[in-house]
Amino acid sequence: MKKATIIMAILVLSLATAVSCYAQAQGGGRRGQGGPGGGFDRSAMQERMNNMMKEQLEITDEEWTIVGPRLNKVMTLSRESRMGGMGRMMRGRRGGMGGPGGQGGPGGPGGEGPEGDRPGRPDDDNEEQSAVEKASDSLATVLESETATSEQVKEALTKLRAAKEAAKQELIKAQEELKEVLTLKQEAKLVMFGMLD
Repeated sequence: MKKATIIMAILVLSLATAVSCYAQAQGGGRRGQGGPGGGFDRSAMQERMNNMMKEQLEITDEEWTIVGPRLNKVMTLSRESRMGGMGRMMRGRRGGMGGPGGQGGPGGPGGEGPEGDRPGRPDDDNEEQSAVEKASDSLATVLESETATSEQVKEALTKLRAAKEAAKQELIKAQEELKEVLTLKQEAKLVMFGMLD
């Protein structure tokens, strides 16, 4: 594999993560649809990522039915263990879903409690939040409250750290399961891409 190809693959993976975070921050649309956050199509991005990985790993469609789900699980857990809650916090700073007077903030619809109606995340109706996302939303809600106590902040922070640590442990297991269905060359490429250690 040429050096330029490796660099390009790493850049694409990094860009995909950045775009995903930006879409979450904007309250992007439902998976597979254009949404109010500028028409971001999460399913189309996932399909492009899958096609790129299939090409780089030289995997057939039949092989992908086994490798694909395990690789996507690794990518999801990797993102969760490193970045929980960034989108919610960015929305709050803009005075949007989590901001004062915004949707989900004090005085705004969906702002009561850590769950709320979360109108800024329409895709929640289609996909259950992970433990990291739930803990991130709970911490963000506490931080947005002007009356939150230090004890409440500490409790929410502890829960988020515990959820992220659990995601890290699950990631280790998922990485091992992924390596079971890879050739040595494929494993080496994923180490280069940052998907495996």
